[in-house]
Amino acid sequence: MTLLDTTVAALTAWSAPSAAQDRLREDYLAHLAAHPDGLWRDGPPAHLTASCTVLDPAGQHVLLTHHAKAGVWVQFGGHLEDSDADLPAAALREAREESGVPDVVLVPDGPVDLHRHTLSAAFGRCREHLDVLYAGVAAAGAVPVVSDESHDVAWWPVDALPAGTVADLPARLAAVVAAVRGYARAVDAASRA
Repeated sequence: MTLLDTTVAALTAWSAPSAAQDRLREDYLAHLAAHPDGLWRDGPPAHLTASCTVLDPAGQHVLLTHHAKAGVWVQFGGHLEDSDADLPAAALREAREESGVPDVVLVPDGPVDLHRHTLSAAFGRCREHLDVLYAGVAAAGAVPVVSDESHDVAWWPVDALPAGTVADLPARLAAVVAAVRGYARAVDAASRA
């Protein structure tokens, strides 16, 4: 299967948590039907991206990057690459590359959120990202390393985000916290069994 095939299959199978999210899911599928190259940076100006919001195992702290081009604190993510097997693999690669934390794992329940947003001229020919967000977990005490794409990478309490956080992050963060805390409970229950 190609990356386009796995992406379409994942979006088709995803049970959106709300009517608004389901409309975005349908928009993404329509975009890919009209633009089969809509996965790639060199495709149309609007294309899919994969991102990952990384929390500690307790879901109390979030690891954010102060993105160099955007100039805001945001989750990890970016363009898909030929080597990505699927959207989760792309999100995980982005989280590990941009955080410098090699042991980030994804919560296995699929995407947490879809988000379509326009971009500033700093992003060149990219004008709009159709983002697919996954929840990730890093070991407690994981030490991030700043990449070339960031001014800084740091842990923040989920209820005390830094000034300059991208405006929609708090609303999107609630779904990630719920996913990570649910995952932690499931892992804990499995370890006790």
